[in-house]
Amino acid sequence: MRLSGEGLAATRGGRTVFEDVGFALAPGEMLVVTGPNGSGKSTLLRLVAGLLRPSAGALRAEPAPEAGLGSAAHYFGHLDALKPALTVADNLGFWRRVYGGTGDLEAALDAVGLAHLIDLPAERLSAGQKRRVALARLLVSERPLWLLDEPATALDAAAEAMLGRLIAAHLHGGGLVMAAIHRPLAIEPTARLALGPAP
Repeated sequence: MRLSGEGLAATRGGRTVFEDVGFALAPGEMLVVTGPNGSGKSTLLRLVAGLLRPSAGALRAEPAPEAGLGSAAHYFGHLDALKPALTVADNLGFWRRVYGGTGDLEAALDAVGLAHLIDLPAERLSAGQKRRVALARLLVSERPLWLLDEPATALDAAAEAMLGRLIAAHLHGGGLVMAAIHRPLAIEPTARLALGPAP
């Protein structure tokens, strides 16, 4: 899949967040989005995910997914979206069904270093462990476009390196990644997009 945006603008609460933003991504490419708080990094990712509508411009995917661009994307936001009373396996299984994926739960947890916690209730996980379980959702959902909003939040150095390996493997398989970041990830991006200061 190829993805591009042209002349994109976003308005929230009557305020222009950004305008005339463009980008292009081909299989195996990663775009990092930088800028100060309020510049629209998260908003741009949500536009691509189909959670918000642009006030101007257009997004294009080739080939176009039958169910829309959102059906090809996995939005990884600030919230871990785990039900505390459910086990790690049950949480992952729920999201695998939501995303229509077929990825192996144990293999996904092994990739993030948490296979030994598969039967533990999510409420007993540390903040970093919850973040890693959330990352495992990317592996069981099997969608070509990863939209990562500050993905390294709550991760230690070893987990940040693991995140870099996950992204590298996804790109090697022809996937696409857009990541909004404040600090560098453990992988060099293909391209960068700097959003300006908040108006």
